[in-house]
Amino acid sequence: MTEQKLKELLADMTLEEKVNQMSQVVGAFFNKDMDITAMGPMADKGFTPENVALSGSVLGTMGAETLKKIQKDFVEQHPHHIPMLFMLDVINGFKTIFPIPLGQGATFEPELSEKCAAVAAKEAAVSGLHVTFAPMTDLVRDARWGRVMESTGEDPYLNSLFCAGMVRGFQGDDLKEPYKIASCVKHFAGYGAPTAGRDYNTVELSEHTFRDFYLPSYKAGIDAGAAMVMTSFNTVNGVPATGNKKLMRGILRNEMGFNGVLISDWAAIEEIIYHGYCADREEAAVRSAEAGVDIDMMTGIYCENLCRLVREGKLSEDLIDESCMRILELKNKLGLFENAYKDADETKEKEVILCKEHRDLAREAARKSFVLLKNEEKILPLGKEKKIAWVGPYVHSRNLMGSWSFIGDAKDVTNLEEAVKAQADTTNMSFHAGSPMLGSDIRLEGFGEAMEQSHTPEEEEAMLLEAVNAAKEADVVVLAIGEDRLQSGEATSNANIRIPEIQQRLLERVSKVNENVVVVLFNGRPLDLRDVVSKAKAVLEVWMPGTEGANAIADVVFGAYAPSGKLTMSFPYSVGQVPVHYNEYSTGRPHVPGKDKDRFRSKYLDIPNAPLFPFGYGLGYTSFEISDVTLDKTELGLENEIKASVTVKNTGDTAGTETVQLYIHDVAASVVRPVKELKDFRKVTLQPGEEQKVEFTINEKELRFLTENERVESENGVFEVFIGSDSTTENKAEFVLKK
Repeated sequence: MTEQKLKELLADMTLEEKVNQMSQVVGAFFNKDMDITAMGPMADKGFTPENVALSGSVLGTMGAETLKKIQKDFVEQHPHHIPMLFMLDVINGFKTIFPIPLGQGATFEPELSEKCAAVAAKEAAVSGLHVTFAPMTDLVRDARWGRVMESTGEDPYLNSLFCAGMVRGFQGDDLKEPYKIASCVKHFAGYGAPTAGRDYNTVELSEHTFRDFYLPSYKAGIDAGAAMVMTSFNTVNGVPATGNKKLMRGILRNEMGFNGVLISDWAAIEEIIYHGYCADREEAAVRSAEAGVDIDMMTGIYCENLCRLVREGKLSEDLIDESCMRILELKNKLGLFENAYKDADETKEKEVILCKEHRDLAREAARKSFVLLKNEEKILPLGKEKKIAWVGPYVHSRNLMGSWSFIGDAKDVTNLEEAVKAQADTTNMSFHAGSPMLGSDIRLEGFGEAMEQSHTPEEEEAMLLEAVNAAKEADVVVLAIGEDRLQSGEATSNANIRIPEIQQRLLERVSKVNENVVVVLFNGRPLDLRDVVSKAKAVLEVWMPGTEGANAIADVVFGAYAPSGKLTMSFPYSVGQVPVHYNEYSTGRPHVPGKDKDRFRSKYLDIPNAPLFPFGYGLGYTSFEISDVTLDKTELGLENEIKASVTVKNTGDTAGTETVQLYIHDVAASVVRPVKELKDFRKVTLQPGEEQKVEFTINEKELRFLTENERVESENGVFEVFIGSDSTTENKAEFVLKK
């Protein structure tokens, strides 16, 4: 449809039609078999049958046959035959599930996540969907917050690369193309910084911190062409984001140039009343509409108030037209006016979903996401001839997908025992649960599912004794333990970020009878791993690895593939450190490692300042040596560049991949700068004894920040360049910026 035709359509629509385009309802309103209580708080939201019959979009329903029927019936009865948008949270895969985003970040390969997003888009598109509520690009620094699993970490530069890559993967170059869906960058803004790590909690960030650290990755997604942005639940410096005109119109639209559709999160418009920002639903409607929120997700506040407010002169109809036009434009970009079903195809669903090509990519992504945290005595990789006891609740579990992968099905997932048996003669191996995933007193709830244990104490003890006896007889114990998939994700804030107590007991008992323990760790967030690290010779972090996770684990444990992942979120020494992140400020009294008796410094008395495992950390099956940093010049201006280089050598006896990381420190500035900031990285794969020069280019643009003049600019002065294998590197050189 041409732009002129869209304008004519808008002009011909009634006010009620336009307002209801701005309302989103769940698919259960069209499919009576669906349990809508699984989607979130479900009090009376104020919808009428007339509202539903004119609604602009639907969330929470999928399947080509189902959505085509809903669309057909809807378009036929709509006065202007305007099709609906079908939306869903397709976070790290549709039916083929990839590693959680925090794990994808550990690959340091945004282009790989772009491929994963393209596959997810294809499976979602043939199933009738038009929009995904992804990527989540919120910066995360606090492991107590369960939704860190949906982010790619604590670094604004890396998050920006992944956000842009995922947007491109979902959307391609043209939304009309086959198998492309619109992406939604979320949650705007600052959702990843809730006070005390408690979900939905207050966010208080200085303008400097907000703009320098939290906003860049959203901007990257918008620059990549994201069709939609979602508001966040939280307040930002005292004002709820969903009704925040300065944030949404000032920063998002005017400064960042976003001209797409802005949607609220689930019931977020209603929640600005509970924040104490609005007195009632009418005021919430006015505030949100004036802020530029185009779609009200599941409250009914828009459809019950906006028409009356316009007729009473309390709200301009121009605002309604503006929002409605953006929604119509998105439908047009997707080609829905020409084909209301777009890619929905029952035959293609059967061909595409979980096909070999998609599973192969899931396996590759999982392998590259694993981070080897410890490998004492080079116990990994394991020889297949060894007598191995595979122990732990994740030996048999198929729930390897993460809490947001509610479209995935456990029956499609290979478990670890099956994966091992497919790769090795298991005559000398045995497989034992050892313990339930959780204690019998714990019940977890997710999106339409619940997790509770029903084992008696006697059954638990029998499971434990069987595992301990097997461990006694084994050469090596591979202990597959960690969080349950429902222990991280939305609404899973935790002050205790250790593995479940019942699994701690399993680790304790097994490690007492066998000193060769290899822990394969499943989790959706950084954990306090002091006990795990002290009792295991090796620790392999595998996150929630997805559909092909178990096969990927077997690949890595047996050495067919060497781990190469790097942490993109620091693992704290203990929960008392959080929020903890590598790109901190020095303070006026910085702690000097090794001088712990110097009392009057910024340090803890009872624990280290440093995290247990820092940003950028990760081992492999070989070792690398990185030479001193060499600069081709020591003075940088506006027009020239500096080449910074090192030579990387594989000093081990197997091939391996190293992620060489470049950090910069602005030594003195008008606003204090982080001790290090990631600015670039390279992945290099080398054979034993092979070496390679790795070169980076530094320009003035990379040195810009929000100065005391409230402008994004660089300042003359001395800069340090660090190049190494993680954020703790002290391998550096200096240059001067003179503009």
